[in-house]
Amino acid sequence: MTSFDFFLIIIYFAVLITIGFLSIKKIKSQADYVVAGRRLGYGSFVPAMAAVVLGGASTFGGTALGYQFGISGMWMVTMIGLGIIGFGLFFTNKLGNLNIFSVSELLANRFGFSSRLYSAIIIIVYNIMVMVTSTIAVGVLFSTLFEWSLFFAIFIGGAVVVIYTLLGGMWAVTMTDVMQFWVMTIGLILILLPFSFFQLGGIEGLTTKISSDHLNLSNMGWDRVFSYALLYFFGMMIGQDVWQRAFTGKSKVVVKNGTIIAGIYCVIYGISGALIGTFASVLIPNLIDPQQALPTLIVTILPTGLIGITLAAAISAAMSTASGTLMAASTVFINDIISPLKKIKTEKNKIRFTRLAVLGMGVVGIFIASELQNIVLALDLAYALLSGTLFIPIVIALFFKSVSKKVALSVMIVSSLVVITTLIIEGITSLNAIIYGLIAGLITVFLGNLLLKEEKKSKKAA
Repeated sequence: MTSFDFFLIIIYFAVLITIGFLSIKKIKSQADYVVAGRRLGYGSFVPAMAAVVLGGASTFGGTALGYQFGISGMWMVTMIGLGIIGFGLFFTNKLGNLNIFSVSELLANRFGFSSRLYSAIIIIVYNIMVMVTSTIAVGVLFSTLFEWSLFFAIFIGGAVVVIYTLLGGMWAVTMTDVMQFWVMTIGLILILLPFSFFQLGGIEGLTTKISSDHLNLSNMGWDRVFSYALLYFFGMMIGQDVWQRAFTGKSKVVVKNGTIIAGIYCVIYGISGALIGTFASVLIPNLIDPQQALPTLIVTILPTGLIGITLAAAISAAMSTASGTLMAASTVFINDIISPLKKIKTEKNKIRFTRLAVLGMGVVGIFIASELQNIVLALDLAYALLSGTLFIPIVIALFFKSVSKKVALSVMIVSSLVVITTLIIEGITSLNAIIYGLIAGLITVFLGNLLLKEEKKSKKAA
Protein backbone atom coordinates (compact mmCIF):
# COMPACT_ATOMS: atom_id res chain seq x y z
CA MET A 1 0.00 0.00 0.00
CA THR A 2 1.46 3.38 -1.08
CA SER A 3 1.42 6.74 0.66
CA PHE A 4 -1.04 7.94 -1.99
CA ASP A 5 -3.55 5.22 -1.04
CA PHE A 6 -3.06 6.05 2.64
CA PHE A 7 -3.67 9.73 1.83
CA LEU A 8 -6.98 8.82 0.09
CA ILE A 9 -8.20 7.03 3.23
CA ILE A 10 -7.27 9.98 5.47
CA ILE A 11 -9.14 12.33 3.11
CA TYR A 12 -12.12 9.99 3.26
CA PHE A 13 -12.17 10.13 7.07
CA ALA A 14 -11.90 13.91 6.97
CA VAL A 15 -14.91 14.08 4.64
CA LEU A 16 -16.99 11.94 7.01
CA ILE A 17 -16.24 14.16 9.98
CA THR A 18 -16.84 17.30 7.89
CA ILE A 19 -20.29 15.95 6.96
CA GLY A 20 -20.98 15.59 10.68
CA PHE A 21 -20.16 19.26 11.25
CA LEU A 22 -22.18 20.44 8.24
CA SER A 23 -25.20 18.40 9.37
CA ILE A 24 -25.44 20.34 12.62
CA LYS A 25 -27.16 23.18 10.75
CA LYS A 26 -29.99 20.86 9.71
CA ILE A 27 -30.83 19.78 13.25
CA LYS A 28 -33.79 21.86 14.47
CA SER A 29 -35.79 19.17 16.32
CA GLN A 30 -35.60 15.66 17.75
CA ALA A 31 -37.24 14.37 14.56
CA ASP A 32 -34.44 15.95 12.51
CA TYR A 33 -31.81 14.34 14.71
CA VAL A 34 -33.22 10.80 14.88
CA VAL A 35 -35.22 10.33 11.62
CA ALA A 36 -33.83 13.08 9.33
CA GLY A 37 -37.08 15.02 9.46
CA ARG A 38 -39.01 12.17 7.73
CA ARG A 39 -38.44 13.68 4.29
CA LEU A 40 -36.08 11.50 2.25
CA GLY A 41 -36.87 10.65 -1.39
CA TYR A 42 -35.69 7.64 -3.41
CA GLY A 43 -32.27 9.13 -4.19
CA SER A 44 -31.31 9.24 -0.51
CA PHE A 45 -33.59 6.59 0.95
CA VAL A 46 -32.55 3.57 -1.17
CA PRO A 47 -28.76 3.98 -0.72
CA ALA A 48 -29.18 4.74 2.98
CA MET A 49 -31.43 1.72 3.60
CA ALA A 50 -28.99 -0.60 1.82
CA ALA A 51 -25.94 0.91 3.53
CA VAL A 52 -27.35 0.57 7.05
CA VAL A 53 -27.68 -3.22 6.76
CA LEU A 54 -24.61 -3.95 4.61
CA GLY A 55 -21.91 -3.58 7.19
CA GLY A 56 -18.73 -5.22 8.35
CA ALA A 57 -20.32 -8.65 8.72
CA SER A 58 -21.90 -8.48 5.27
CA THR A 59 -18.67 -7.36 3.62
CA PHE A 60 -15.82 -8.94 5.58
CA GLY A 61 -17.91 -11.84 6.89
CA GLY A 62 -19.48 -12.44 3.46
CA THR A 63 -16.12 -12.58 1.68
CA ALA A 64 -14.70 -14.74 4.48
CA LEU A 65 -17.54 -17.22 3.95
CA GLY A 66 -16.85 -17.12 0.20
CA TYR A 67 -13.19 -17.85 0.92
CA GLN A 68 -14.14 -20.85 3.07
CA PHE A 69 -17.15 -22.26 1.22
CA GLY A 70 -17.20 -20.69 -2.24
CA ILE A 71 -20.35 -19.34 -3.85
CA SER A 72 -22.52 -20.75 -1.04
CA GLY A 73 -20.98 -18.03 1.13
CA MET A 74 -23.62 -15.79 -0.43
CA TRP A 75 -26.39 -17.14 1.80
CA MET A 76 -25.77 -14.96 4.84
CA VAL A 77 -26.06 -11.64 2.98
CA THR A 78 -28.75 -13.01 0.66
CA MET A 79 -30.94 -13.73 3.69
CA ILE A 80 -30.34 -10.17 4.88
CA GLY A 81 -31.53 -8.93 1.49
CA LEU A 82 -34.59 -11.20 1.52
CA GLY A 83 -35.41 -10.00 5.03
CA ILE A 84 -35.32 -6.38 3.82
CA ILE A 85 -37.60 -7.29 0.91
CA GLY A 86 -39.97 -9.02 3.35
CA PHE A 87 -39.95 -5.93 5.56
CA GLY A 88 -40.87 -3.79 2.56
CA LEU A 89 -43.68 -6.09 1.48
CA PHE A 90 -45.31 -6.88 4.84
CA PHE A 91 -44.42 -4.19 7.37
CA THR A 92 -43.97 -0.79 5.73
CA ASN A 93 -47.65 -0.11 5.02
CA LYS A 94 -48.50 -0.66 8.68
CA LEU A 95 -45.63 1.50 9.88
CA GLY A 96 -46.61 4.31 7.54
CA ASN A 97 -49.69 4.98 9.69
CA LEU A 98 -47.66 5.36 12.91
CA ASN A 99 -45.97 8.52 14.14
CA ILE A 100 -43.28 6.81 16.20
CA PHE A 101 -39.50 6.71 16.50
CA SER A 102 -38.84 3.12 17.61
CA VAL A 103 -39.90 -0.53 17.76
CA SER A 104 -40.37 -0.22 21.52
CA GLU A 105 -42.71 2.73 21.07
CA LEU A 106 -44.97 0.53 18.93
CA LEU A 107 -45.01 -2.09 21.69
CA ALA A 108 -45.72 0.61 24.29
CA ASN A 109 -48.74 1.84 22.34
CA ARG A 110 -50.20 -1.66 22.39
CA PHE A 111 -48.89 -3.26 25.56
CA GLY A 112 -47.82 -0.49 27.97
CA PHE A 113 -44.63 0.70 29.61
CA SER A 114 -43.36 -2.67 30.89
CA SER A 115 -43.21 -4.07 27.34
CA ARG A 116 -41.59 -0.85 26.15
CA LEU A 117 -38.84 -1.04 28.77
CA TYR A 118 -38.15 -4.76 28.35
CA SER A 119 -38.02 -4.60 24.55
CA ALA A 120 -35.88 -1.45 24.65
CA ILE A 121 -33.17 -3.25 26.63
CA ILE A 122 -33.12 -6.12 24.10
CA ILE A 123 -33.04 -3.72 21.13
CA ILE A 124 -30.19 -1.69 22.64
CA VAL A 125 -28.14 -4.86 23.20
CA TYR A 126 -28.86 -5.97 19.62
CA ASN A 127 -27.86 -2.65 18.05
CA ILE A 128 -24.69 -2.33 20.11
CA MET A 129 -23.65 -5.85 19.07
CA VAL A 130 -24.26 -5.06 15.39
CA MET A 131 -22.21 -1.89 15.83
CA VAL A 132 -19.54 -4.09 17.38
CA THR A 133 -19.36 -6.31 14.26
CA SER A 134 -18.74 -3.31 12.02
CA THR A 135 -16.21 -1.77 14.40
CA ILE A 136 -14.31 -5.08 14.48
CA ALA A 137 -14.37 -5.13 10.67
CA VAL A 138 -12.77 -1.68 10.48
CA GLY A 139 -10.19 -2.81 13.03
CA VAL A 140 -9.37 -5.96 11.04
CA LEU A 141 -8.84 -3.84 7.94
CA PHE A 142 -6.60 -1.27 9.62
CA SER A 143 -4.57 -3.86 11.52
CA THR A 144 -3.91 -5.69 8.23
CA LEU A 145 -2.92 -2.58 6.29
CA PHE A 146 -0.97 -0.58 8.83
CA GLU A 147 0.26 -3.37 11.11
CA TRP A 148 -1.47 -1.73 14.06
CA SER A 149 -2.64 -3.73 17.03
CA LEU A 150 -6.26 -4.79 16.57
CA PHE A 151 -7.24 -2.89 19.73
CA PHE A 152 -5.78 0.41 18.46
CA ALA A 153 -7.30 -0.10 14.98
CA ILE A 154 -10.74 -0.74 16.48
CA PHE A 155 -10.44 2.40 18.62
CA ILE A 156 -9.56 4.66 15.65
CA GLY A 157 -12.34 3.35 13.40
CA GLY A 158 -14.93 3.45 16.17
CA ALA A 159 -13.95 6.97 17.19
CA VAL A 160 -14.55 8.35 13.67
CA VAL A 161 -18.04 6.80 13.60
CA VAL A 162 -18.91 8.20 17.03
CA ILE A 163 -17.75 11.72 16.11
CA TYR A 164 -19.79 12.22 12.93
CA THR A 165 -22.86 10.45 14.35
CA LEU A 166 -22.77 12.50 17.54
CA LEU A 167 -22.47 15.78 15.61
CA GLY A 168 -25.09 15.38 12.90
CA GLY A 169 -27.38 12.55 14.04
CA MET A 170 -29.49 10.88 11.36
CA TRP A 171 -28.79 13.67 8.86
CA ALA A 172 -25.08 12.95 9.09
CA VAL A 173 -25.73 9.20 9.02
CA THR A 174 -27.92 9.63 5.92
CA MET A 175 -25.48 11.79 3.98
CA THR A 176 -22.52 9.58 4.85
CA ASP A 177 -24.57 6.45 4.05
CA VAL A 178 -25.45 7.76 0.58
CA MET A 179 -21.80 8.53 -0.11
CA GLN A 180 -20.71 5.21 1.38
CA PHE A 181 -23.26 3.31 -0.72
CA TRP A 182 -21.72 4.61 -3.94
CA VAL A 183 -18.18 4.09 -2.71
CA MET A 184 -19.11 0.48 -1.80
CA THR A 185 -20.75 -0.12 -5.18
CA ILE A 186 -17.86 1.31 -7.20
CA GLY A 187 -15.05 -0.10 -5.08
CA LEU A 188 -16.28 -3.63 -4.43
CA ILE A 189 -18.74 -4.50 -7.23
CA LEU A 190 -17.37 -2.44 -10.15
CA ILE A 191 -13.63 -2.57 -9.35
CA LEU A 192 -12.61 -5.47 -7.10
CA LEU A 193 -15.04 -8.09 -8.48
CA PRO A 194 -14.02 -7.76 -12.17
CA PHE A 195 -10.32 -7.28 -11.30
CA SER A 196 -10.24 -10.47 -9.24
CA PHE A 197 -12.21 -12.34 -11.94
CA PHE A 198 -9.73 -11.43 -14.68
CA GLN A 199 -6.77 -12.00 -12.35
CA LEU A 200 -8.11 -15.53 -11.87
CA GLY A 201 -8.15 -16.05 -15.64
CA GLY A 202 -11.76 -15.28 -16.55
CA ILE A 203 -14.15 -18.08 -17.40
CA GLU A 204 -11.31 -20.53 -18.00
CA GLY A 205 -9.85 -19.84 -14.57
CA LEU A 206 -13.27 -20.11 -12.99
CA THR A 207 -13.82 -23.59 -14.44
CA THR A 208 -10.29 -24.97 -14.01
CA LYS A 209 -8.86 -23.37 -10.86
CA ILE A 210 -11.86 -23.41 -8.52
CA SER A 211 -12.94 -26.70 -6.96
CA SER A 212 -16.41 -28.08 -7.66
CA ASP A 213 -17.23 -27.78 -3.96
CA HIS A 214 -16.65 -24.03 -4.09
CA LEU A 215 -19.13 -23.78 -6.96
CA ASN A 216 -21.81 -25.70 -5.06
CA LEU A 217 -24.61 -23.58 -3.52
CA SER A 218 -25.00 -26.04 -0.65
CA ASN A 219 -21.30 -26.36 0.20
CA MET A 220 -21.68 -24.78 3.64
CA GLY A 221 -24.56 -27.15 4.46
CA TRP A 222 -28.30 -26.53 4.34
CA ASP A 223 -28.47 -26.51 8.14
CA ARG A 224 -26.28 -23.41 8.16
CA VAL A 225 -28.34 -21.82 5.38
CA PHE A 226 -31.44 -22.47 7.48
CA SER A 227 -29.78 -20.83 10.49
CA TYR A 228 -29.06 -17.72 8.42
CA ALA A 229 -32.70 -17.64 7.32
CA LEU A 230 -33.85 -17.71 10.94
CA LEU A 231 -31.31 -15.16 12.13
CA TYR A 232 -31.37 -12.58 9.35
CA PHE A 233 -34.62 -12.97 7.43
CA PHE A 234 -36.69 -12.48 10.58
CA GLY A 235 -34.15 -10.21 12.26
CA MET A 236 -34.15 -7.67 9.42
CA MET A 237 -37.91 -7.23 9.69
CA ILE A 238 -37.80 -6.12 13.32
CA GLY A 239 -34.44 -4.36 13.67
CA GLN A 240 -34.59 -0.83 15.11
CA ASP A 241 -31.88 0.28 12.66
CA VAL A 242 -34.07 -0.81 9.73
CA TRP A 243 -37.27 0.67 11.20
CA GLN A 244 -35.57 3.96 12.03
CA ARG A 245 -34.31 4.19 8.46
CA ALA A 246 -37.83 3.44 7.20
CA PHE A 247 -39.19 6.33 9.29
CA THR A 248 -36.99 8.75 7.29
CA GLY A 249 -38.92 8.21 4.02
CA LYS A 250 -41.18 11.04 2.91
CA SER A 251 -44.13 8.82 1.91
CA LYS A 252 -45.48 5.27 2.16
CA VAL A 253 -44.68 4.68 -1.52
CA VAL A 254 -41.06 5.74 -1.14
CA VAL A 255 -40.62 3.61 1.99
CA LYS A 256 -42.18 0.46 0.52
CA ASN A 257 -40.67 0.55 -2.97
CA GLY A 258 -37.35 1.95 -1.76
CA THR A 259 -37.01 -0.81 0.83
CA ILE A 260 -37.69 -3.54 -1.75
CA ILE A 261 -35.14 -2.03 -4.15
CA ALA A 262 -32.58 -1.86 -1.33
CA GLY A 263 -33.25 -5.53 -0.52
CA ILE A 264 -32.62 -6.56 -4.13
CA TYR A 265 -29.35 -4.63 -4.07
CA CYS A 266 -28.36 -6.49 -0.87
CA VAL A 267 -28.83 -9.84 -2.64
CA ILE A 268 -26.59 -8.66 -5.51
CA TYR A 269 -24.03 -7.45 -2.98
CA GLY A 270 -24.09 -10.83 -1.20
CA ILE A 271 -23.46 -12.74 -4.43
CA SER A 272 -20.64 -10.35 -5.35
CA GLY A 273 -18.98 -10.74 -1.95
CA ALA A 274 -19.12 -14.53 -2.12
CA LEU A 275 -17.58 -14.48 -5.60
CA ILE A 276 -14.80 -12.16 -4.43
CA GLY A 277 -14.10 -14.54 -1.53
CA THR A 278 -14.15 -17.53 -3.90
CA PHE A 279 -11.63 -15.88 -6.24
CA ALA A 280 -9.48 -14.91 -3.25
CA SER A 281 -9.30 -18.56 -2.13
CA VAL A 282 -7.32 -19.25 -5.33
CA LEU A 283 -5.41 -15.97 -5.68
CA ILE A 284 -4.26 -15.80 -2.02
CA PRO A 285 -4.55 -19.37 -0.65
CA ASN A 286 -3.73 -20.59 2.85
CA LEU A 287 -4.78 -17.53 4.83
CA ILE A 288 -4.90 -18.34 8.55
CA ASP A 289 -7.82 -15.96 9.16
CA PRO A 290 -10.49 -15.85 6.39
CA GLN A 291 -11.59 -12.44 7.72
CA GLN A 292 -8.34 -11.11 6.21
CA ALA A 293 -9.32 -12.27 2.72
CA LEU A 294 -10.83 -8.97 1.58
CA PRO A 295 -8.09 -6.52 2.64
CA THR A 296 -5.33 -8.93 1.59
CA LEU A 297 -6.87 -9.40 -1.87
CA ILE A 298 -7.24 -5.63 -2.32
CA VAL A 299 -3.59 -4.84 -1.62
CA THR A 300 -2.39 -7.90 -3.58
CA ILE A 301 -4.08 -7.47 -6.97
CA LEU A 302 -5.06 -3.81 -7.35
CA PRO A 303 -2.85 -0.97 -8.65
CA THR A 304 -2.02 2.22 -6.75
CA GLY A 305 -5.00 4.56 -6.48
CA LEU A 306 -7.56 1.80 -6.90
CA ILE A 307 -6.30 0.29 -3.63
CA GLY A 308 -7.27 3.46 -1.78
CA ILE A 309 -10.69 3.64 -3.42
CA THR A 310 -11.48 -0.02 -2.74
CA LEU A 311 -10.23 0.13 0.84
CA ALA A 312 -12.49 3.15 1.34
CA ALA A 313 -15.32 0.98 0.01
CA ALA A 314 -14.61 -1.71 2.58
CA ILE A 315 -14.40 0.92 5.31
CA SER A 316 -17.66 2.46 4.06
CA ALA A 317 -19.52 -0.82 4.37
CA ALA A 318 -18.48 -1.22 7.98
CA MET A 319 -18.96 2.39 9.05
CA SER A 320 -22.41 2.80 7.47
CA THR A 321 -23.84 0.05 9.64
CA ALA A 322 -21.89 1.11 12.72
CA SER A 323 -23.31 4.64 12.56
CA GLY A 324 -26.88 3.47 11.85
CA THR A 325 -26.98 0.99 14.69
CA LEU A 326 -25.28 3.43 17.08
CA MET A 327 -27.98 5.98 16.22
CA ALA A 328 -30.68 3.31 16.73
CA ALA A 329 -29.40 2.23 20.16
CA SER A 330 -29.15 5.84 21.33
CA THR A 331 -32.62 6.72 20.06
CA VAL A 332 -34.22 3.79 21.88
CA PHE A 333 -32.35 4.59 25.08
CA ILE A 334 -33.61 8.19 25.17
CA ASN A 335 -37.02 7.65 23.57
CA ASP A 336 -38.07 4.49 25.40
CA ILE A 337 -36.16 4.42 28.68
CA ILE A 338 -35.21 7.96 29.71
CA SER A 339 -38.14 10.01 28.34
CA PRO A 340 -40.94 7.92 29.91
CA LEU A 341 -39.18 8.08 33.30
CA LYS A 342 -37.99 11.70 33.16
CA LYS A 343 -39.94 14.07 30.92
CA ILE A 344 -37.57 16.00 28.65
CA LYS A 345 -39.39 19.25 27.93
CA THR A 346 -37.56 21.00 25.09
CA GLU A 347 -36.38 19.79 21.68
CA LYS A 348 -32.94 21.18 22.46
CA ASN A 349 -32.66 19.04 25.57
CA LYS A 350 -33.88 15.95 23.71
CA ILE A 351 -31.13 16.43 21.12
CA ARG A 352 -28.53 17.04 23.84
CA PHE A 353 -29.51 13.87 25.74
CA THR A 354 -29.49 11.82 22.53
CA ARG A 355 -26.00 13.09 21.71
CA LEU A 356 -24.82 12.06 25.17
CA ALA A 357 -26.36 8.63 24.55
CA VAL A 358 -24.48 8.37 21.23
CA LEU A 359 -21.22 9.07 23.05
CA GLY A 360 -21.97 6.57 25.83
CA MET A 361 -23.18 3.78 23.52
CA GLY A 362 -20.24 4.40 21.21
CA VAL A 363 -17.71 3.96 24.01
CA VAL A 364 -19.44 0.76 25.14
CA GLY A 365 -19.47 -0.61 21.57
CA ILE A 366 -15.77 0.13 21.03
CA PHE A 367 -14.88 -1.57 24.33
CA ILE A 368 -16.88 -4.73 23.49
CA ALA A 369 -15.39 -4.83 19.98
CA SER A 370 -11.86 -4.68 21.39
CA GLU A 371 -12.64 -7.61 23.71
CA LEU A 372 -14.68 -9.83 21.35
CA GLN A 373 -12.74 -9.40 18.07
CA ASN A 374 -14.93 -11.85 16.08
CA ILE A 375 -17.35 -10.49 13.45
CA VAL A 376 -19.73 -13.38 12.77
CA LEU A 377 -19.85 -14.40 16.45
CA ALA A 378 -21.07 -10.95 17.51
CA LEU A 379 -23.66 -10.86 14.73
CA ASP A 380 -25.05 -14.31 15.60
CA LEU A 381 -25.51 -13.26 19.23
CA ALA A 382 -27.27 -10.02 18.24
CA TYR A 383 -29.79 -11.58 15.87
CA ALA A 384 -30.48 -14.64 18.03
CA LEU A 385 -31.52 -12.39 20.90
CA LEU A 386 -33.58 -10.05 18.71
CA SER A 387 -35.37 -12.58 16.50
CA GLY A 388 -35.95 -15.20 19.17
CA THR A 389 -37.37 -12.69 21.65
CA LEU A 390 -39.21 -9.89 19.82
CA PHE A 391 -40.39 -11.20 16.45
CA ILE A 392 -43.64 -12.68 17.78
CA PRO A 393 -44.60 -9.69 20.03
CA ILE A 394 -44.01 -7.26 17.14
CA VAL A 395 -46.12 -9.31 14.73
CA ILE A 396 -48.86 -9.44 17.37
CA ALA A 397 -48.68 -5.67 17.89
CA LEU A 398 -49.01 -4.97 14.17
CA PHE A 399 -51.51 -7.60 13.06
CA PHE A 400 -53.45 -9.05 16.04
CA LYS A 401 -55.60 -6.87 18.28
CA SER A 402 -56.95 -9.48 20.68
CA VAL A 403 -53.74 -10.38 22.56
CA SER A 404 -53.48 -8.78 26.01
CA LYS A 405 -50.65 -6.76 27.59
CA LYS A 406 -49.90 -9.52 30.11
CA VAL A 407 -49.55 -12.15 27.41
CA ALA A 408 -47.29 -9.98 25.24
CA LEU A 409 -44.95 -9.19 28.12
CA SER A 410 -44.91 -12.85 29.14
CA VAL A 411 -43.88 -13.80 25.59
CA MET A 412 -40.89 -11.44 25.75
CA ILE A 413 -39.75 -12.64 29.15
CA VAL A 414 -40.15 -16.37 28.45
CA SER A 415 -38.58 -16.18 24.96
CA SER A 416 -35.58 -14.15 26.14
CA LEU A 417 -34.93 -16.54 29.03
CA VAL A 418 -35.12 -19.52 26.65
CA VAL A 419 -32.77 -17.85 24.12
CA ILE A 420 -30.20 -16.85 26.74
CA THR A 421 -30.32 -20.24 28.49
CA THR A 422 -29.83 -22.06 25.18
CA LEU A 423 -26.90 -19.82 24.25
CA ILE A 424 -25.26 -20.50 27.61
CA ILE A 425 -25.75 -24.27 27.33
CA GLU A 426 -25.05 -24.79 23.62
CA GLY A 427 -22.81 -21.81 22.80
CA ILE A 428 -23.33 -18.46 21.08
CA THR A 429 -23.48 -20.01 17.59
CA SER A 430 -26.35 -22.33 18.53
CA LEU A 431 -29.15 -22.40 15.95
CA ASN A 432 -31.50 -23.87 18.53
CA ALA A 433 -31.56 -20.61 20.54
CA ILE A 434 -33.74 -18.78 18.04
CA ILE A 435 -35.87 -21.86 17.25
CA TYR A 436 -36.56 -22.53 20.92
CA GLY A 437 -37.21 -18.85 21.52
CA LEU A 438 -39.84 -18.68 18.77
CA ILE A 439 -41.47 -21.94 19.89
CA ALA A 440 -41.53 -20.76 23.52
CA GLY A 441 -43.16 -17.50 22.37
CA LEU A 442 -45.88 -19.29 20.42
CA ILE A 443 -46.59 -21.65 23.33
CA THR A 444 -46.79 -18.68 25.72
CA VAL A 445 -49.29 -16.90 23.43
CA PHE A 446 -51.45 -20.03 23.26
CA LEU A 447 -51.36 -20.80 26.99
CA GLY A 448 -51.73 -17.14 27.96
CA ASN A 449 -54.84 -16.66 25.85
CA LEU A 450 -56.25 -19.97 27.14
CA LEU A 451 -55.71 -18.97 30.78
CA LEU A 452 -57.29 -15.55 30.22
CA LYS A 453 -60.36 -17.14 28.63
CA GLU A 454 -60.72 -19.51 31.56
CA GLU A 455 -60.33 -16.59 33.96
CA LYS A 456 -63.06 -14.65 32.19
CA LYS A 457 -65.37 -17.68 32.27
CA SER A 458 -64.76 -18.09 36.01
CA LYS A 459 -65.58 -14.43 36.66
CA LYS A 460 -68.81 -14.68 34.65
CA ALA A 461 -69.82 -17.86 36.49
CA ALA A 462 -69.18 -16.18 39.82
